[in-house]
Amino acid sequence: MCGIVGFTNRKRQAAPVLLEGLSKLEYRGYDSAGLAVRDGENDPVVVRAKGRLRILAEKTNDGKAVPGLCGIGHTRWATHGEPSEQNAHPHRTEDMNVVGVHNGIIENYVELKEKLLRHGYSFYSETDTEVAVKLVDYYYKKYRIGPVDALAKTMVRVRGSYALAVMFRDYPGEIWVARKDSPMIIGTEEGASYVASDVPAILKYTRTVYYVGNLEMARLTPDGVTFYDLNGDESPKEPVTIDWDAEAAEKGGFEHFMMKEIHEQPKAIRDTMNSALTEDGHIDFTAAGLTEEMIRSLREITIVACGSAWHVGMTAQYIFEDLVRIPVRVELASEFRYRDPILDPDGLVVVISQSGETADSLAALREAREKGIRTLAVVNVVGSSIAREADHVFYTLAGPEIAVATTKAYSAQLIAMYLLAMQFSYLRGRLTEEELLSMTAELRTLPEKAEKLIGDKERIQWFASKFSNARDIFFIGRGIDYAICLEGSLKMKEISYIHSEAYAAGELKHGTISLVEDGILVVGVLTQNDLYEKTVSNLVEVKSRGAYLMGITTYGHYEIEDTVDFNVYVPRTDPHFAASLAVIPLQLMGYYVAVSKGLDVDKPRNLAKSVTVE
Repeated sequence: MCGIVGFTNRKRQAAPVLLEGLSKLEYRGYDSAGLAVRDGENDPVVVRAKGRLRILAEKTNDGKAVPGLCGIGHTRWATHGEPSEQNAHPHRTEDMNVVGVHNGIIENYVELKEKLLRHGYSFYSETDTEVAVKLVDYYYKKYRIGPVDALAKTMVRVRGSYALAVMFRDYPGEIWVARKDSPMIIGTEEGASYVASDVPAILKYTRTVYYVGNLEMARLTPDGVTFYDLNGDESPKEPVTIDWDAEAAEKGGFEHFMMKEIHEQPKAIRDTMNSALTEDGHIDFTAAGLTEEMIRSLREITIVACGSAWHVGMTAQYIFEDLVRIPVRVELASEFRYRDPILDPDGLVVVISQSGETADSLAALREAREKGIRTLAVVNVVGSSIAREADHVFYTLAGPEIAVATTKAYSAQLIAMYLLAMQFSYLRGRLTEEELLSMTAELRTLPEKAEKLIGDKERIQWFASKFSNARDIFFIGRGIDYAICLEGSLKMKEISYIHSEAYAAGELKHGTISLVEDGILVVGVLTQNDLYEKTVSNLVEVKSRGAYLMGITTYGHYEIEDTVDFNVYVPRTDPHFAASLAVIPLQLMGYYVAVSKGLDVDKPRNLAKSVTVE
């Protein structure tokens, strides 16, 4: 949520670079934007606008109207105070001594605001960010200290999460940052330094980045960056080289990032798979630090995640319990952290997150570690907070995912969980070597099968256009098919704004069948052979009550056409892997319904790509 970009150098006008960087963060969700640019020792020029970034660009002539080589920019997703120009960042003190932008939530901002009011400060906005900026100014002036100490004192007093970037009047050409629980990266090239809340913002300019640590500060100048701990002592840090290319964060000729990323799923599946598969078909988790002894000693697995990653966990639960025969719980991270969970000391907590910065998932990871439980992160971003703090890390290789509605990151996470379940089963004596090699051979066919499904997208486009005016859409399935339905329903609701729900098909008669009426679309997923006939029976039940039926099943089940009104066939695969194929028609269905309604597919309302606040 929200986006931060900062830039300081000796040659290039800052404002156009800030606008360019902010445009790469639009996927994070926002409702207003602004920038502050400093020209030498002059006071910063602050420009803000409600609405899309193009409005800010128009106000500044694409940045050309704002001179200066050092500046900070921000896209805001409203939390404290309505979306407005007045509440937009950057925020400043009356005398322009401190100007800053902020991601996150200051939980005790009311208390801090009252303190500052008693000391003569006034406030023009409803935001917690203005409070944070003026608190920095208060300590800077009261104790006559430098930026590091002023920021450190602020960090000690503030409760909540933040990525804070500020400029001080007394330090022209410099940007100072502080971070707690909200992502922030710094990039460098010769003669320039950048700060951002995510890699795509600066990928065009540099691939050399530093991940700002928790409770850490930094000073950016054109000559480089210096890091400090909470005591104000310098804290040396090694840079990381980003191996994405800039084109990976561009649309590449597709109308929307979401469609581009749907097409990139075969590659994400293949790359993630090959990161752990050996040439002879065995699985190697050496890079993740998972030893045979540890895997054999496990007594339970708890999977913690949010949103689509939680749906991956739901699928994984069925697979792990079937292949490994070990108890598995799947927990919503937002619930896990507040209920004092009972965890087996010989268990494993698996945290799944695309960004590696999901606030609730990060808090759940820390909860598990405080209880002394071993943790494994499945994340897509090298150096992210969850990756750094987990005991073990399995990196998915989906590349940058820009669309808010996840597709390829979800598919890469599925592959990671398949591989983990198969290896755990093999090492614990449940799978023979022959069975393992047979499954890994089938796994290698998934990219080609996914490509085949994507190639048949026009047929789904035709069908989707018929339901652009739908009011409700329901998804039903059993077992792994139910987990697939959860993801299909989420895709539909988050980008088309059509109410949709996923139900375990066997639960229909326990109340939800009362919602079925003439013409309502019900999507049935039937990839599990042992549950096929039971789900068909449930489809017949809703059809007799007026539902219009869409079915998704594997090749060979042609008798389904006697029951459903429209069917999509997916290639046969091991039933454990069905989610990787059956989800693609559901992604396409959600996409095409949204497009036919004329909606902004990549930036659905009220949503953000990376949920970094509670």
